[in-house]
Amino acid sequence: MGSAKKILIVDDEEDLCLLMKIYFTRKQYEVSIANTLEEGLAKLATLNPDVLFLDNNLPDGLGWEQAPELLDKYPELNIHLISAFHPTIPQHVDQHRLRIMEKPFTQQQLNELGL
Repeated sequence: MGSAKKILIVDDEEDLCLLMKIYFTRKQYEVSIANTLEEGLAKLATLNPDVLFLDNNLPDGLGWEQAPELLDKYPELNIHLISAFHPTIPQHVDQHRLRIMEKPFTQQQLNELGL
């Protein structure tokens, strides 16, 4: 029980979250969604997901600013930073556990993640 990998999607674009949830649920992942940074950080602490999709421009803050601390705090977590803009990429982070995805992205790009 509980062997399915868990994904948390933190993005204020509800349609994008729903599409990603459908995609990953079909691939047998447990998927949770948060639409604010505060909600996302709370769910991250309780759900302990394997993968985090984190938008940068959220209503209550910049998600990408959290990435270095989250990588330190959750050593098993892999983060996919997503944004429609071209913000500054966080410095001094483990590039093997952190990837950048620019919106809009395609289903083929999701397939290429290897999840």
